[in-house]
Amino acid sequence: MLPSNRLIVSVLLAAGLSACAVGSDFVSPEAPKDAAYLAHPLPRKTLELDGKSQNFYSGSLADENWWKMFKADSLNEIVEQALKHNQSLQASEASLKQSQDLLRAGYGVFFPQVSIGFGVSRTSTAPMQLGSPNSGSIFNLRTASANVSYVLDVFGGERRRVEALRAQVDFQKNSTVAAYLMLSANVVNASIARAAYLEEISSTEELISLEQEQLKVAKAQVAGGTAAYATVLSIQSLIASNQASIAPLRQRVSQAEHLLAVLEGVDPSHVSLPNISLESLTLPSDIPVNLPSELVRSRPDILAAEAQMHIASANVGVATANMFPSVSLNAGYGVASNTFSALSSSNQQFWTVGPSINVPIFMGGSLYYERQAALDAYQQTQAGYRETVLTAFSQVADCLTALENDAEALQGQLDAKQASADALRLQQISYNAGLVDYLSVLVADVQYHQASIAYIQALAQRYQDTVALYVAIGGGWQEGKH
Repeated sequence: MLPSNRLIVSVLLAAGLSACAVGSDFVSPEAPKDAAYLAHPLPRKTLELDGKSQNFYSGSLADENWWKMFKADSLNEIVEQALKHNQSLQASEASLKQSQDLLRAGYGVFFPQVSIGFGVSRTSTAPMQLGSPNSGSIFNLRTASANVSYVLDVFGGERRRVEALRAQVDFQKNSTVAAYLMLSANVVNASIARAAYLEEISSTEELISLEQEQLKVAKAQVAGGTAAYATVLSIQSLIASNQASIAPLRQRVSQAEHLLAVLEGVDPSHVSLPNISLESLTLPSDIPVNLPSELVRSRPDILAAEAQMHIASANVGVATANMFPSVSLNAGYGVASNTFSALSSSNQQFWTVGPSINVPIFMGGSLYYERQAALDAYQQTQAGYRETVLTAFSQVADCLTALENDAEALQGQLDAKQASADALRLQQISYNAGLVDYLSVLVADVQYHQASIAYIQALAQRYQDTVALYVAIGGGWQEGKH
């Protein structure tokens, strides 16, 4: 066997015997076994309000379309419109497709690379470069060639590169799911806020209408000499103050509508939003709360952080493989002639075949420190992953305690609203009967208005904290289901 052939066979045997790539194979972080969201046992349910409470149970949502738990067709319509046309979500989906195409392109390294070429040139030679005293010549050269090359991934550097591309697909997939989850949450929260602002406006307008009726009574009493004109001025001042409070509320409604327009992918002048009231929403009564060990396998931002760790781990393997020799097999065949007709002549053929080995000897420390930098990046992603997990646990804990407190706060606001309504009605009756002055009515009026607004705000906060809990548990999305 010729020496060159022995070398080729040796290289092929080395490639065949190389069954693994340098660097450590990535292993998903272990799910926490003894972690808990709260220092005390999880609450089983919130305080009952109007005979209803929110119950928490261990498990996962069966449907990632969590917003349907509010049982409002108008809300479903807004969310579905946003999911179809939101620009940020479309950009994230395009990034996912890009990463998938880059992965497909990366797989090409495992196949022979074949190319053909054709060239035409006019050449002047210098024979003295070859030690000939003859004079040079000028001639035309036409070549046609084909080349085949194949990288022998002896140390697995190419496999690690493809592994990193595959992990990048996982990262982008989970990032897209996270974008999907946050988009739906932002739409629902903006819709709830818009409904609350509209109800605050309605409550304030009802109060102003009531105060205007009281103003008529006060003017009549002033005309009859049974009340001082200062009473009329006090009522007029209160009406003006309440009317002034409507403008900021309308501004907030506009801001919520403009935000919803952006989320739905249209300009504010073309947004069409169905009417949603807080009363049209059904507060979800049964909410699953997955265990911490399950949360790290279902929440998309945690899975995205894990994918970043995988990318960094694969890059360590790539940087390690770069410190070892690289081997490739190359073959070429072609013909060359000064005329097109002679290209088919057998004596004009040329060919090459053989391995190519590149052995790094001295690179000024570049390869070593590139590997160190890859290790540093891996440690950085490890810390980022742990931080993401801790943040997720904290968000679930915040939402659970918030819903407990929301139920108590809403009960208090409901009691305050009912009591202030009763107090206002009694004061109006007493005033009309001449038993109290109008100052007492004004005080009761303000208290009722404040209690009504506070109740609406507390109700909206309870809905939004429920939304936050659905987001915190991953919105029901699970990697194994997709």
